[in-house]
Amino acid sequence: MSDAFDEFSFLPEQAADAGLHVPIPPVERLRLDLADGRVLSALRYGSAPPVVTLLHGAGLNAHTWDTTVLALGLPALAIDLPGHGDSSWRDDAAYLPRLLAADAAAGMDAWTTAPQVLVGQSLGGLTAAAVAATRPHLVRTLVVVDITPGVDPNAGPGQVRDFFAGPTEWATRDELVDRALRFGLGGGSRRLAERGVYLNTRIRPDGRVEWKHHFAHLAAQSAARAGADRAGAAPPQAAGDDALTRLLGDSGWEDLAAVPAPITLIRGSSGYVTEADAETFAARVAEASAITLAGGHNLQEDDPVGLAERIAGLA
Repeated sequence: MSDAFDEFSFLPEQAADAGLHVPIPPVERLRLDLADGRVLSALRYGSAPPVVTLLHGAGLNAHTWDTTVLALGLPALAIDLPGHGDSSWRDDAAYLPRLLAADAAAGMDAWTTAPQVLVGQSLGGLTAAAVAATRPHLVRTLVVVDITPGVDPNAGPGQVRDFFAGPTEWATRDELVDRALRFGLGGGSRRLAERGVYLNTRIRPDGRVEWKHHFAHLAAQSAARAGADRAGAAPPQAAGDDALTRLLGDSGWEDLAAVPAPITLIRGSSGYVTEADAETFAARVAEASAITLAGGHNLQEDDPVGLAERIAGLA
């Protein structure tokens, strides 16, 4: 696997894979220097000001929206959340939605010129709700993809957690592609796995390859702590994790209740949001709409065309 690829070189192939016969829009990487010295990065698709802003989930990056944006056919902004993609990691490793929302809103202030259709998936969905609640002038419509408050945005199938809890650096990207395929990840083919690995890793000055997102490093640290405590009962952080889940639930419902813009929940039929979760959402956010699409948690990758059609209907 060559390291000479341009990060946008995959777009024609992604369009073809999705059966899209559309022109590839101009795409540029943006950088915003934040007041505390960190950097916020994003992708801007199209030459006109964005009308849709997209926030990804934990362990992903702005490129997860590539095919959805191609199908959407609208100028869009996809932000790398802090700790992901080309955005800086947080020294405190505090990736709570309300903290992330402040940075996302700063990016929207800098890179958009009108209220947005704000789309957030998983962790990005809770972050989007916090943006819409605290900075309502930035948001025309809120779309939350496969997450509701109280559903753990860092959860996932066991093989995904085990995959990220393994090594955090490699000699080559090919080594990581091989590992992804052994774990049954990567989209079902080596080419798709190469694309995902290339867009979610970087080469350090010493030549080693590492994940761009902080979560893999944090998962490895957590696994190491758990391994040191195998002989005991549940690790002490388990109670803290339960408290954090409750905190995310409470703050998420508060944020959704404070959002003045229309809200739509789009969940995957085999995603994290169950029918019971969707019923709770409908009861607590009574004016919201709800849509179910065939697919899993990452609907922007499982059904990018279908998701784009629903977003376009709200734009």
